[in-house]
Amino acid sequence: MFERPQVRTNVANVLVIGTGAAGLRAAIAAHSTGCEVTVIGKRARKDAHSVLAAGGINAALGTRDPDDSWQQHFADTMREGYFLSDPRVVELMALEAPEAIAELDEWGCEFARTPDGRIDQRYFGAHTYRRTCYAGDFTGRAMIKALARKVTELGIEVVDGQYVSSLLVDGGTCFGAYAFDVETGARTVFLADAVVLAAGGHTRIWRRSSSRRDENNGDGMYLALRAGCRLADMELVQFHPTGMVMPEQIAGTLVTEAVRGEGGRLFNSMGERFMERYDPERLELSARDRVALANYTEIHEGRGGPNGGVFLDVSHIDKDSILEKLPRMYRQFIEYQMLNISSSPMEVAPTAHYSMGGVVVEPESHSTDVEGLYAAGEVTAGLHGANRLGGNSLTETIVFGRRAGEAAAKLSRERDVQLRSRSVIEAAGEELDLFIEPGDEFARPLQRALRNTMWERCGVVRKEEGLGNGLDEIDRIEGALGDVDVRPSSEGYVDLAHVLDLRAALVTGRATLLGALERRETRGAHNRSDHPALDQALEVNIRCELKTDGELKLSHEQVPEVRDDLRQWARPAEELDVTGRLVE
Repeated sequence: MFERPQVRTNVANVLVIGTGAAGLRAAIAAHSTGCEVTVIGKRARKDAHSVLAAGGINAALGTRDPDDSWQQHFADTMREGYFLSDPRVVELMALEAPEAIAELDEWGCEFARTPDGRIDQRYFGAHTYRRTCYAGDFTGRAMIKALARKVTELGIEVVDGQYVSSLLVDGGTCFGAYAFDVETGARTVFLADAVVLAAGGHTRIWRRSSSRRDENNGDGMYLALRAGCRLADMELVQFHPTGMVMPEQIAGTLVTEAVRGEGGRLFNSMGERFMERYDPERLELSARDRVALANYTEIHEGRGGPNGGVFLDVSHIDKDSILEKLPRMYRQFIEYQMLNISSSPMEVAPTAHYSMGGVVVEPESHSTDVEGLYAAGEVTAGLHGANRLGGNSLTETIVFGRRAGEAAAKLSRERDVQLRSRSVIEAAGEELDLFIEPGDEFARPLQRALRNTMWERCGVVRKEEGLGNGLDEIDRIEGALGDVDVRPSSEGYVDLAHVLDLRAALVTGRATLLGALERRETRGAHNRSDHPALDQALEVNIRCELKTDGELKLSHEQVPEVRDDLRQWARPAEELDVTGRLVE
């Protein structure tokens, strides 16, 4: 019979959930105000998902193109997001990005430099100017190293290997989180005046994904939803145009946009540079949604390669330049395929890459609907709209990680007493206990079934029949959730983590399918073959909340107006042209 492990308590002013770039930046910001901060994460602190962000981070520095400005950065983001972004969130990101880059530089982030010593900038798709700062093709890792070094220097407590099963909420106020150690099963009640949720997205619930095996299963979004937050735009999922196609165990692994930024060209099996058909002006540097759809269409119509991809070629680029600008990609293909990309093309295909929807937050502080709970990074909605510009995600983490951390610290300083509820804590422990029991099902096959469902029913191109079938399949998988075999073993408590990942993935997958059914149009990364036109009436955010009966309820909310002085920078939505955006 299962016996609950000892439960310990950790008390801080601010608790940060997530050790990626957003979480670490939030922790630094909260600590700088004098608060005691605890940071917890599932992975090791220098191996959060942010390390996979390869290509760069955006800021209008004007290093290469002096005409660039934060207003143009704002306009590019709004326009390429098909005007579903919150204008204030976009404004803050673009306006504060240069200062955020300067901070990272001061903390030792190893940015590439121009000959005169300034931070270099490269092109990324759909940007008017070169505004993407980079460290080779390992920018996220360079950022995490700098942020982690700063966290260590400040003496901020970081606890690795912690899986959060519940946010602790009493009377509409969040006062911490209930977590267990994935290796030992030891449980900790993390108490805090304020919590910053920086737990990533949900793209791992697709079969082909740029996320690793046990991350981005939607657990952060699920925790927020259960706590009383709303989600928005869950159907808006970015499929990166270029993921590896083989070997199968790493299929979907990202081939960074930096490859195209440095001059990579796309060809089909007939040798055609096919982007000339889809965006003859920008070619491979078109917006991600267009390139992903172009790649999908070439493959779907039979012009793909032997492994179901198209070909990305950099062999025309000098090998020394490849080794300088794309060292990680060079090693990645040698390691997995024994392929020399300086002489042979890479076979690539779209891969689920980024959650553009997520937790609804207030722009300035990134507070949520739940008092005391803030959120930052990919777990949130608001910045990217229907199509994320490459390089904006890393900017988002440090701009809004800082804002969320400062706001959480301010709330803590204003509190007279720290809330705690023994009944809420006990209920969180009892809920976790219920999952630890023998069963006839296993989490991994059910996760695979869900990923297949999402890929086949809610992939690059969607239609009503497939989405409806997807919901039926989620019902079937959900029916097996209560019979999953979970018991501690020599491998620790990984089975428990897997079943909780599955629980979160089923809810966020359902929210995504419902949103995709509701959005009866083609806009950005959301392609409906049965509704191929953009519908102006759907220039809305589709929000989702969890009702007391466990059902998900959708609603439409109008996107806030663009401020008058910024309106001139962004083309009105009615002028958007979707011609040439082929769907099946």
